[in-house]
Amino acid sequence: MALYEYVCTTCGAPFEVRRAMTEPEGPVSCPGGHATTKRKLSSFASLGAPTAQLAPVGPVASGGGCCGGGCGCGRGR
Repeated sequence: MALYEYVCTTCGAPFEVRRAMTEPEGPVSCPGGHATTKRKLSSFASLGAPTAQLAPVGPVASGGGCCGGGCGCGRGR
């Protein structure tokens, strides 16, 4: 199943419909009951392997927990 985005050409309401990938163009009614809809071109995020190794931001825990050096209380030093 895929999630397709549509917009109603009568009332302008955007909405999503989950349907089979083989049937993206079948008739769809908007939530307001109008039958004139148009499928939108969706954008999506691609989660792939990073191209560069990023350095950690902020303090890095060295022992975890309070007084283990990672909590920032100053007693673990």
